[in-house]
Amino acid sequence: MSKITRILGGISLVCFSMASQATVFFGEDLSPGVSSANSATANASFLAGLSGVGTEDFESFAVGTSGPLAVDFGIAGTATLSGSGDISTGVAGRFPTSGSKLWETNSDFTIEFSEAVSAFGFYGTDISDFAGQITLDFINGTTTSYIVDSTIGAPNGSLLFWGIIDTANAFTSVTFDNTNGSDYFGFDDMTVGIASQVVGVPEPGSLALIGLGLAGLGFTRRKKA
Repeated sequence: MSKITRILGGISLVCFSMASQATVFFGEDLSPGVSSANSATANASFLAGLSGVGTEDFESFAVGTSGPLAVDFGIAGTATLSGSGDISTGVAGRFPTSGSKLWETNSDFTIEFSEAVSAFGFYGTDISDFAGQITLDFINGTTTSYIVDSTIGAPNGSLLFWGIIDTANAFTSVTFDNTNGSDYFGFDDMTVGIASQVVGVPEPGSLALIGLGLAGLGFTRRKKA
């Protein structure tokens, strides 16, 4: 399968061949207390290709709640998280990217979708500080695998956004794992969309403009007392 990777600073937009019509959005910030522009740009570009989607921030769940955890995305159905993980306020470099809660996991969990999904994105915190990278297996009768291209040996408390839009190969589940076996990280602000909510993906030039508009934004990390 042909692949074109376009990199803008710390942001990458990976476009697979038109036969698959899959686009991957990725941005990473190793010092989010200074700037979160790369991850914010990737998130904004991802959302620009969607309409009417929902984003789950886990604020409605009690701390300590574990899976199976069902999240309602309206017309996109439900997403059920199971396996390793529970609701947390964050610890040891893992922090919420909005609100005060997140799903904390050791990278071994699955999300089952009640409807076939064409768009999926999330923020992750404190990834790759144990020299591993997240792997994602998308299931739709066959398995399509991705590795989240985070920096190996990233400092404690890093931030990234990863998302995919694939209108040709809608999927019914995604399984998270790690190339190093286990790496606790924070999973937050999960966005899910079905094919009818995909309105297109921005051209690479549009991604650059979004990046310029967000370059001055900083990420405010919540601190525990």
